[in-house]
Amino acid sequence: MSDIKPDVKMKPVDAVIVGFGWTGAIMAKELTEAGLNVVALERGEYRDTYPDGAYPKTLDELTYIQRSKLFQDMSKSTFTFRHSITGVAVPYRQIGAFKPGTGVGGAGLHWSGMHWRVLPEELQIRSHYERRYGKKFIPEGMTIQDFGVTYAELEPHFDFVEKVFGTSGQAYKVNGIVVGDGNVFEGDRSDNYALAPQKVPYTAELFRRAAKAVGYHPFVNASSNASGPYTNPYGCQMGPCNFCGFCSGYACYNYSKASPNVNIMPALRMVANFELRANCNVVRINLDGSKGGKARATGVTYINADGKAVEQPADLVIASAFAYNNAHLFLLSGIGKPYDPVSNEGVVGRNIAYQMMSTIQTFFKEDTNTNPFIGAGGTGVALDDWNGDNFDHGPLGFVGGSPAWCNPAGSKPISGIATPDGTPAWGSAWKKAVKKSYLNTVSFDCHGANMTYRDCYVDLDPTYTDKYGQQLLRFTFDWKENDIKMSRFVTDKMMKVAEAMNPESIKVSVKSVGDHLDLRNYQTTHWAGGTAMGADRKTSVVNRYLQSWDVHNVFAVGSSVFPVGIGYNPTGLACALTYWSAKAIREQYLQDPRPLVA
Repeated sequence: MSDIKPDVKMKPVDAVIVGFGWTGAIMAKELTEAGLNVVALERGEYRDTYPDGAYPKTLDELTYIQRSKLFQDMSKSTFTFRHSITGVAVPYRQIGAFKPGTGVGGAGLHWSGMHWRVLPEELQIRSHYERRYGKKFIPEGMTIQDFGVTYAELEPHFDFVEKVFGTSGQAYKVNGIVVGDGNVFEGDRSDNYALAPQKVPYTAELFRRAAKAVGYHPFVNASSNASGPYTNPYGCQMGPCNFCGFCSGYACYNYSKASPNVNIMPALRMVANFELRANCNVVRINLDGSKGGKARATGVTYINADGKAVEQPADLVIASAFAYNNAHLFLLSGIGKPYDPVSNEGVVGRNIAYQMMSTIQTFFKEDTNTNPFIGAGGTGVALDDWNGDNFDHGPLGFVGGSPAWCNPAGSKPISGIATPDGTPAWGSAWKKAVKKSYLNTVSFDCHGANMTYRDCYVDLDPTYTDKYGQQLLRFTFDWKENDIKMSRFVTDKMMKVAEAMNPESIKVSVKSVGDHLDLRNYQTTHWAGGTAMGADRKTSVVNRYLQSWDVHNVFAVGSSVFPVGIGYNPTGLACALTYWSAKAIREQYLQDPRPLVA
């Protein structure tokens, strides 16, 4: 536990929120509506569409992507990493495999806009697989567990999230009635999307035609890039996306991509009972165990921009930091028992998950002009035929699946370069291949699930500390055979789509059994777990309402509560769970503060 002594004590508030990305902003809006005095603390600087997304400066790949303008500075705050329990963990010093955000809006400011819910059976993933395939089907050491909440319970919140975000898309069924050509595998909906689907770029149309030709079920992606002008339930306005191609990694200059800064913050600015403090790094949730021996949070301690330690007393603490940072804060604060993979006891840090990616690139002759610079972060065409349990896993011997999509997000001049197999790494031949391929390439991804395992977890590093003297978070994680088998199976199925497109050549990037997670190359920013939710306090950190089992006035929100890594991007599910938790706080907890689950 941290022993940092505060220099200053602030006036008590009803609730303090740690981290101001999507989930923190949602909680701030919900709790201020309930009449609470709320303070939100964000460790990074203040950010907004202006100036951080001001045109034309924001259209700068070198500054925003290569030099990580909106991402966490790993020289100031990082973690250590190792592939196995017996390995030596070392600090992660440069942005590579994933891009955590920092500053007001968090990763919600620089995300792409890909917007998903969840397949209903994945919320009951363990019980579903055991019921359909038997308990022995789940491999030894795989620790997947049910979320503890159902799709039907979350559906109203999924719907509201889409209305807050101004999500563009087309439903398949609404209240059991087929209403359009959306995803035939998705759960039933109470309403269609907030906006009509975005237009489909040419590359995604080629993908859709080929997927249909081989018998799959393609549909237009749901995206939180506005297909038209929109005003959300909070009165916040969005403009129509113009397919500039600068979404993921950038702040949208056009107010077309949903973000906490665009879709929630303008409403919060209007209320007197909310305060946002930037450059405030929370280092501990403060606890008082004197009342009957049961711990209660009394607020938080943070380091302000002047380097002073500040105590912020509060009756309610919401941990809404980026993914694994919630687990780090719980470990530093002594909330919950730290997970021990040897004894398989403890919960905090357990069930860490990532995502299993593969990519197929198709290269065409020069008469097929794909104009890859035209794009939007969430636009495109996807299919779910090989996602979740939408296919028979029985004879295949693995758990999980993968959605696949062609997502023309806009190819940039540095990271957007694609060349066929056999191309030299430099020189005139490389230049020639780049020139030929840029306008004639279609790429698509398999965005696979990642199961959780006994020996994949986070804890406090025994060697390395941060500038405050606190132990860094230590990752112990690597790929497992189950997930690689799944990825190779789905990639083989998607090769049929690639071949049906009749390209000149095909290039495949897929992992093989024995491959290790490589932190140098970008894959996805979607970590999950560490403060997993569930119905059993022996295997979860928070209950079904995202309330700490051990400290009832502490709640954790975000993908850190996922007990498994799903194939979809996590934002839609993380935000729906946040509204679900906020509803329980407002309707059950505030009038009688207590554990909501015995």
